[in-house]
Amino acid sequence: MSVRLSHEVAAVRVPATTANMGPGFDSFGMAFRYYDEVTVRPVTGPTTVTVEGVGAGVVPADDSNLVVRALRAGLDAVGAPQAGFEMHCVNRIPHGGGMGSSACAAVAGLMLARGLVNDPGLLDDDLVFQLATGFEGHPDNVAPAVYGGATVAWTEADGTAHAAPMPVDATLPVSLLVPPSATRLSTEEARKVLPDSVPRADALFNTSRAAVLMLALAGRPDLLMAGTQDRLHQEYRRGVLPESMAVMDSLREQGYPAVISGAGPTVLVLSDLSQHTRMTLQHHGWTVLRPGIDLEGARLV
Repeated sequence: MSVRLSHEVAAVRVPATTANMGPGFDSFGMAFRYYDEVTVRPVTGPTTVTVEGVGAGVVPADDSNLVVRALRAGLDAVGAPQAGFEMHCVNRIPHGGGMGSSACAAVAGLMLARGLVNDPGLLDDDLVFQLATGFEGHPDNVAPAVYGGATVAWTEADGTAHAAPMPVDATLPVSLLVPPSATRLSTEEARKVLPDSVPRADALFNTSRAAVLMLALAGRPDLLMAGTQDRLHQEYRRGVLPESMAVMDSLREQGYPAVISGAGPTVLVLSDLSQHTRMTLQHHGWTVLRPGIDLEGARLV
């Protein structure tokens, strides 16, 4: 049976994600109930993209848009024909904020390809994960975007990406602290400040803390402070994330399990914040989100 475009429209929602979570550098991730939504329909003319919310008037509005490129890659992967597309994006996830916006875009496009073809099973979650990792470069944000919940991801020597779910208490409160919009940092910039090697003691430190974090997420909130300690990446980024690191330090001094979300500058706190703390952050221009943990991952709607 030949693969064809059999649906006039497809729509998807993809969750925001975090990566690293302190000690789980380039491996741990989690999805949140905070979504980008994209709708697409094939057309006979050229591709057009309209954006509502984050990135409106900034992101490409043609075939160079990341969501469109991922959509076309998904169609190519299953041998489906190409077309022009009319796409509408409702974006909430900050760009360059450490909340997985690029992974979200890649996953969204691939899921839309699934929604358009006559045999959606050809683009199952595992293939979406592999293809999206090819766009993103790292599987840690892609895995929770595809599968939901908390995940651990890794890459084999041949480049093959893998992911597995981590047990997580879905009632665990989470807070995402997004700095003023002028503060943004690309993942590439954040990686440039990391050393090529680290002391063995720091590697051993993170190994144990990552294990503790897995226990904490599964229902031991008393272990969250110990489980969110890190020596591999956060301190090296202090020079490019001074405000975020200062907020993280202040919160940890107050007993909050705070970490840099992904490459930053968003700060993730694995707990609720007091009203006074929230108001203080908002007074200084920070946005405080309390989204909850998403357990479903990307879904056609």
